[in-house]
Amino acid sequence: MKTVGLLAVLVIIFSACHQEEKVIENYKIEFGKVAKHSAFDGGDSLSHWGGSVVKGDDGLYHMLYSRWPKNIGWEWVNYSEIAHAVSDSPFGPYKFVDVALPERGPEFWDGSATHNPTVHKFNGKYYLYYMGNFGDKKIVSVPGKAKINWMHRNNQRIGVAVADTPKGPWKRFDKPVLDVTHGDSTAHDALMTSNPSVCQMADGKILMVYKAVGKKFPLPQGGPVVHMVAIADSPTGPFKKYPDPVFTFEGERFPAEDPYIWYQDGKYRAIVKRIEHIEHKRIFSLVHYDSVDGINWEKAKYFKISDRTLTWEDGRVIQYDHLERPQVLIENGEPIALICAADAYDENNVRQSFNVQIPLIVTKEVE
Repeated sequence: MKTVGLLAVLVIIFSACHQEEKVIENYKIEFGKVAKHSAFDGGDSLSHWGGSVVKGDDGLYHMLYSRWPKNIGWEWVNYSEIAHAVSDSPFGPYKFVDVALPERGPEFWDGSATHNPTVHKFNGKYYLYYMGNFGDKKIVSVPGKAKINWMHRNNQRIGVAVADTPKGPWKRFDKPVLDVTHGDSTAHDALMTSNPSVCQMADGKILMVYKAVGKKFPLPQGGPVVHMVAIADSPTGPFKKYPDPVFTFEGERFPAEDPYIWYQDGKYRAIVKRIEHIEHKRIFSLVHYDSVDGINWEKAKYFKISDRTLTWEDGRVIQYDHLERPQVLIENGEPIALICAADAYDENNVRQSFNVQIPLIVTKEVE
């Protein structure tokens, strides 16, 4: 009888482990009210951008984010560094601790600038994916008149650093984890790779969606700007690239940017910055895609998320010039916060930026 009982228990366990995962077809994603202490800026001296938050084994929330000197203008592409801040709460306030990925010299592929981090814990280790580049560090913009150093922009590649804790130290590598496609000038990513978004797939593999720029259009700008998919068995690669762009719109050269992807309730989900071109103006918003395999993406049923407007707990309702670099913080299996970069121009036409932690309200719908 004991043997029969044990077999019955094993059958129940085996059956439970092999049941089809329940799929929640649709998410409706909305914003809650934002607390004043959920804005993290660099004061008069630093521009802040693109924070990503992970909870450490120490119980603290660790933000990895981009920053650079404010007095040189919008020079992220050649002066950004990835810094580290901590908080007792996912919603802040955050306090600067140290620089996670500092400048290390133009002899390294990521030696001049590190930017747009996304941090994750996979299988007991922490992985910090980011964009790095090298170049002459020449300043080409002034406050209020942002330009771009094309040498640095076109040297952008995707890297990953590894640590045992989100406090570091972070082990960096001598080569990018995802380089451009060499030897094919027609490749979608023949010119540069950047802005990685990463999640662990249902089968344990690592899914990456990344920004790619080709050489179809004249240099140094190149283009079009698209997003591509790559998959690896390990967080440190190598990644297999898939051939078809995602988040595309017919006839648009730069339709989207800054995706954040994650897997939950049987589907892959993405929050993406949408760039619409209307009457010679660029209109930014946050939108929502989903996917059954992580490779083929479709507009979600509830596609539009935000027109860049935040409602603050003190009653202010503000539409910002930019609200982008979305990063979802998931706790106990549920998305609780969206970390974004936001900014607006002040009365002196200087771009004032900060990272903001937005409470998420997610309504799940089963069809």
